[in-house]
Amino acid sequence: MTAVARDFVRTFSNVLFAVSLFAIWAVLTLLGVVIDQNQDPQEYFGAYPVPLARAILRLGFDNVYHSPWYIGIIGLILLSLTVCTFKRVIPARLPPLRPVKVDKIPLNASFEVAGVESSVRQRVEAFFARHGWQVRKRTFDGTEWTFADRHNWARRGVLVAHVGFVIIAAGTTIYWARGFAGETAILTGQTVTPSQTSASLTLHDFNYRIQPIATKSGIVYQPIDYVSHVTAIGRDGIPHRATIRVNHPIDVDGTFFYQASYGFAMRFTVTHDGVPVADLSSRQLEEGQGLSLPQSARSVQYAQFVPTIDKLTGMPSADPRINRPGVVLNVFDGDQPLGTTLLPLGQRLDLGQGFSIVPRQYTLYSGIQYRYDPGVPLVGIGAFVLLAGLCISLYLLPARLFVQVSPGPAGCTVGVAAMTVKGYEMFEQPFSELIEEMKKGE
Repeated sequence: MTAVARDFVRTFSNVLFAVSLFAIWAVLTLLGVVIDQNQDPQEYFGAYPVPLARAILRLGFDNVYHSPWYIGIIGLILLSLTVCTFKRVIPARLPPLRPVKVDKIPLNASFEVAGVESSVRQRVEAFFARHGWQVRKRTFDGTEWTFADRHNWARRGVLVAHVGFVIIAAGTTIYWARGFAGETAILTGQTVTPSQTSASLTLHDFNYRIQPIATKSGIVYQPIDYVSHVTAIGRDGIPHRATIRVNHPIDVDGTFFYQASYGFAMRFTVTHDGVPVADLSSRQLEEGQGLSLPQSARSVQYAQFVPTIDKLTGMPSADPRINRPGVVLNVFDGDQPLGTTLLPLGQRLDLGQGFSIVPRQYTLYSGIQYRYDPGVPLVGIGAFVLLAGLCISLYLLPARLFVQVSPGPAGCTVGVAAMTVKGYEMFEQPFSELIEEMKKGE
């Protein structure tokens, strides 16, 4: 083996190196949870400082699960697991049968047994067989040894756990290659078809329930349920009526649609010198969207829907139930903000330069998240295999006994040494009990 190959094996079989790779993988996975994925670049510039937004986009953290960093770290982890398996795990967990110096092993015992050597060997082997030990015999340099193993199959627990992780990695790779995820907003009466799938959803109506709860600090308004009543059409072209609730998605051709949020789209009447501007007055804006006034540098943004305006203060109420609704509007002249106002529905706001705006009618929209992940079955199987391997490794104690029978002055001397994969202390008490029982039996 060349020096480069030795360095490679030494590095990738190092436990600390493998742990470091898992730590990096965990950090990248956490970034994918914290940072909204697959958003428009402007969304990141609006949510983060400019240098951080640029770093997110340049490093591919806006689509971290498909980034070369994420796929590369999984590849390195699999490579490290493979090297560790053949360099460390298999030699340690499945050691070959070989003789030892019995008195040099920390767990050892010797005692005298009456009888000829062949008879004593048969009795020792029968004793281990009765107690559920797997007995094998080998001859080394003319000396016969007896090896007794208990839970020998459990030595493969770590290998099973490694196989489980490989299956999980295969499932995540399938998602990387074929899966997708996203979100969309559907207005009542609207039909949407996400670009990644041929499935379409038509929202017939959306309902939500708010329950006031009295607490020591006051009334808290607790959302109880979000419900979207839709018609879904898959590849078969047959419409199916369905209901999407929080934590109760629907499955359309393997793509799961989840109830994520809701909001209020608003239709405004925009006039110029008293004449309605047809193009702007026909639009329905979602919160955060805006209108640019024609032949003017001015624009208005629909910032927020306010379900209830307090009668006494004229400010937004904490009650999210619709009573006296209004909207929060931001007005701009170019890039310069001119002001923010809370405007009740039906009231007019003068925007200057002959323009005015009136919020007329709101429409509920449903925020839907969708996800297609063909690797989920493999990830589930891998998780089960990984858990099974860990349970085997943690809760079972494989042990090997090295038994040598040699002629003695009054019969034979039986020497027994024990080794386990978890240290000598774990097997000290069972070993003592086993030796005592052997002495009584003999």
